[in-house]
Amino acid sequence: MKVFQSAILIAVVGILYSVNYLLEDMVNPYVIRVIVNCGIGMILAMSLNLVNGCAGQFSLGHAGFMAVGAYTSATLTTVLALSPFFKTDVGVGCAIVTGGVAAALAGYLVGLPSLRLKGDYLAIVTLGFGEIIRIIFLNIEDVGGARGLPGIPPRANFFWVYLWVVITFMALLRLLRSSYGRAILSVRENEIAAESMGVDISKYKIVAFVVSSFFAGIAGGLFAHFQSFIDPNSFVFNKSVEAVIMVVMGGMGSLSGAIFGGIIVTLLPELLRVFEQYRMVIFPLILIILMLVRPMGLFGHKEIWELFKKKASS
Repeated sequence: MKVFQSAILIAVVGILYSVNYLLEDMVNPYVIRVIVNCGIGMILAMSLNLVNGCAGQFSLGHAGFMAVGAYTSATLTTVLALSPFFKTDVGVGCAIVTGGVAAALAGYLVGLPSLRLKGDYLAIVTLGFGEIIRIIFLNIEDVGGARGLPGIPPRANFFWVYLWVVITFMALLRLLRSSYGRAILSVRENEIAAESMGVDISKYKIVAFVVSSFFAGIAGGLFAHFQSFIDPNSFVFNKSVEAVIMVVMGGMGSLSGAIFGGIIVTLLPELLRVFEQYRMVIFPLILIILMLVRPMGLFGHKEIWELFKKKASS
């Protein structure tokens, strides 16, 4: 079984590397940028889905965790780059993972005092955290302040972004299928019933926050090393709202739904550029229609393969 899984992993890496080579050689840079941004959106949506969709909490500060990951990894590869190692692919990869760990720590610090909160109150706390983080980076001149941080090594590409899409999907899927995942889902369904059955509500809320924040930090690091420039305006409140829309559109609790939500929310504004004056009217209108037709999102709580199985059995 392990040999089979290793073979699949090698095949996925080979496919992603081949596609990356073909894209760089044959496809317009603008199209590549849109495709890569879709991948970053997928990671962001899947990470938020763990808290909002699976744990039943409501976070509105995901852009703050993304900012922590972006600024941590960018600082390591620019401001604190004391050796050529941090200019290489491996060095940048280590910096991005470090950004994820820093975001996970921030998630722990936010999750700890928010354990007694839920619903609107938790949303307000996380919203405040996101804005506090943005203002902090806005006032730190060593990382560019309001001017932003230029000169970030542009090492993130299609291969690295979509490799992290696969890693994020597999890691969260395995988590949700484990005993930890079932405990997190029980918190969503009924906190009182879960606690009466011996589930440590506080523990699993923190686990959800920390894991979600880690992958949001990874998305931020990839964003920074793809754009080569970041500033506090890259992580405003609208970025958090965008992530929430991705999750709600795809289906609360569905990883494959979050992937489709990330693609749609990233892609639609680009496709509507031909209607430049009206695209910010058409885009919300499409969202409203989708929510009226599919109030549970595209996939609801189900994964895409579960929907196909249901159709096949009927």
